[in-house]
Amino acid sequence: MLFNSLDFAIFLPIVFAIYWLLQKQLKLQNLLIAIASYIFYGMWDWRFLFLILFSTIVDYTMGILIERENQQAKRKLFLWISILVNLGFLGYFKYSNFFLENFVGVFKFFGQDLDFRGLDIVLPVGISFYTFQTLSYTIDVYRKKLEPTKDFIAFTAFVSFFPQLVAGPIERATHLLPQFYQKRKFDEHQAKDGLYLIIWGLFKKIVIADNCAQYANDIFNNYQDYSSGTLMLGAVYFAFQIYGDFSGYSDIAIGTSRLFGFDLMRNFAYPYFSRDIAEFWRRWHISLSTWFRDYLYIPLGGSRGGMWMKVRNTFIIFLVSGFWHGANWTFIVWGGLNAIYFLPLLIGEKNRNHIDLIAENTRWPSAREFFSVLVTFVLTVFAWIFFRANNLEHAFDYIGSIFTFNFGIEKLMIERFAFEILPLIVVLLIIEWFSRAKEHPLKQTNYLYVKALGLIAMILIFGSFSEMQEFIYFQF
Repeated sequence: MLFNSLDFAIFLPIVFAIYWLLQKQLKLQNLLIAIASYIFYGMWDWRFLFLILFSTIVDYTMGILIERENQQAKRKLFLWISILVNLGFLGYFKYSNFFLENFVGVFKFFGQDLDFRGLDIVLPVGISFYTFQTLSYTIDVYRKKLEPTKDFIAFTAFVSFFPQLVAGPIERATHLLPQFYQKRKFDEHQAKDGLYLIIWGLFKKIVIADNCAQYANDIFNNYQDYSSGTLMLGAVYFAFQIYGDFSGYSDIAIGTSRLFGFDLMRNFAYPYFSRDIAEFWRRWHISLSTWFRDYLYIPLGGSRGGMWMKVRNTFIIFLVSGFWHGANWTFIVWGGLNAIYFLPLLIGEKNRNHIDLIAENTRWPSAREFFSVLVTFVLTVFAWIFFRANNLEHAFDYIGSIFTFNFGIEKLMIERFAFEILPLIVVLLIIEWFSRAKEHPLKQTNYLYVKALGLIAMILIFGSFSEMQEFIYFQF
């Protein structure tokens, strides 16, 4: 079920109404969320409901066993059962063909052709997201940061919580699970703020991302037919497509959660205003980057060792992050490239230079800030080429075609960009720039209803003319 679909427009009000009719019945509210979440997820493929249910049962059981056990060896055994079951499912469904294809490729390199046609495996939507979410539970129980729950319904609702089930934010059990134990009263201000976030997310998805997508797809799929200038334009299109698409999903997820009295962590913080790559990764997909920091980077030693350990751990984090995104060498190269970008900042101990965004009382950035933002954006756009490409050959051919230095842009592409896409991107950037001190542009702002109605009008207009696209991160 897509957030930008008629199905969801019917589903959400029904669940919302029943949920608040049960306001005094906490357990029934949690049961409703669990049932609604399974319906939401099952509309993609009902068979995978058994997969998420099995993961839920395993982690619920392991959490209880870890708490009851005093022997460290057995506690660690139960933790590893949870890790291996969850990562085993993720590895099988997402990476089996990748490893088999590369295994066959090694034999082919040495002159031995193996007959391999690939396994017929369907990737369960959102498996990378809910796997990491439920892993945070057993790891935190093992670390004694969280008491294991005895409420199976609440835990089921936590694992399958439909607003963020298939594309995040990846919530920590320490943050989200306790909210299922607390009585929730309808808060008009929280609900309104949730609606405004949903509107803003739909604007980024339908107006920005979907319009950029049609041109990005055309250029990437037919790159041989276009000039260097158009190919660079295609990379920029994709940069705004993936930002509008993924951050738009996160906004809708967070907004929907607020309608039900839940608070999810922020996942994006105006990343394209970042002045270096380190700042960018503090503002892009925050829930994933902090997950890797807390559950991989710090256990590896973090920044406590010498420079070699810092560099090693940084590369591990970025490469694993790339591989998390997909079973393709393009994602691994994308992760490695971002690690290379990060390296000079780490060595120069400048990776914590820009903790806060450009001062909110600054109307315009300084020349130095503007240049830093532009350089960071260009580096990010270049890396996105690998993220978008079908394979490494596609990526290198695309980049090679850019460096033919044929900078003419086809007249049709100039007209499309100037009159269709550029005005939308400018509107997005202006709104975000003057709202950068806020969580989202419609939060506690002047002329709130006028702005909201304007965004709704654009959503309806562009939604009626553009083709509905699935969210990019559903493939992960």
